[in-house]
Amino acid sequence: MWRYFGRKLFVYALTFFVAVTINWMIPRFMPGDPVRSMLARASVGDAEALESMRDYYSSLFGLDQPVWRQYLNFWGSLAQGDLGTSVWLFPAPVSEVIMGAVPYTLGLLIPAILLSWFAGNKFGAFAARGKWLDNTVLPVGYLLTATPYMWLGILLAWSLGIVAGIFPTAGAYGFALQPSWSWPFLASLLLHWFLPFLSLFLVAFGGWAIGMRNMIIYELEADYSNYLEALGAPRRLIRGYAFRNAMLPQLTGLALQLGTIVAGALLTEIVFSYPGLGNLILEALNNRDFFLLQGAFLFIVLGVLIANFVIDVLYVLVDPRIRMQMQGGTA
Repeated sequence: MWRYFGRKLFVYALTFFVAVTINWMIPRFMPGDPVRSMLARASVGDAEALESMRDYYSSLFGLDQPVWRQYLNFWGSLAQGDLGTSVWLFPAPVSEVIMGAVPYTLGLLIPAILLSWFAGNKFGAFAARGKWLDNTVLPVGYLLTATPYMWLGILLAWSLGIVAGIFPTAGAYGFALQPSWSWPFLASLLLHWFLPFLSLFLVAFGGWAIGMRNMIIYELEADYSNYLEALGAPRRLIRGYAFRNAMLPQLTGLALQLGTIVAGALLTEIVFSYPGLGNLILEALNNRDFFLLQGAFLFIVLGVLIANFVIDVLYVLVDPRIRMQMQGGTA
């Protein structure tokens, strides 16, 4: 088991290094100068003063050094937990800016991922029982899973927010409120959260329902199901075994789909102007904030890798074949 997890940790560490390196390179391939963008907002009229300020801030951010030196400095600062200073929100540290956005992103992602996975699997297994349910769920599931997150978000905002006027369509809470533990603030927070959550939930729900429906049908036609049926085992017992076996590929699918779901969440936040990492990345792009982009990408990479590692651990716990292989047996 230690060898198994040692190999996994090595792969994750290598993936982290490559992903963070690419994320460091991406902002530097972007057109534009972050310092010039910062000074343009300051509206400095004196050309000599502007040039002096440009030299000062370039030195402060380390942008006057060779690219290879900037890369080494990045890893050195990262080892100390320093993500740098935001260009857009200067002089706020990047870590503080990101920590202000992370709770909103996690508040969307975690409920949407878990609830859509559990509900989709249950509903897909239930739909595989009857032909009329199957004929209903299959087209609806394909429609939902093929719908882009941002398009469904726009549709929900238009229908339930603008036309029906039930839910707000922008922000995380009412503009007249201040964050607190009061009931008016929590109610406003929940109302603003619902539409972004619903758009993420529906798209993911359709995919999990279709996947589980297909797996249940496959498992019910397997040899062990036919053998149990020939022995006179209750249909409910056979379906129970089929559901448990079908859950293993769904668990693998959850690990594979995490990146797609996270990307969908970031786009959904932009549609609803929700103050999470997606909206933060958009502002960092508009303001050429290299350091904020690097920090946001770093958190996303870390979150996806940690979630995948947790799923790997769960897979060992739920799949006896892997445990047997670790003990030197045959699956």
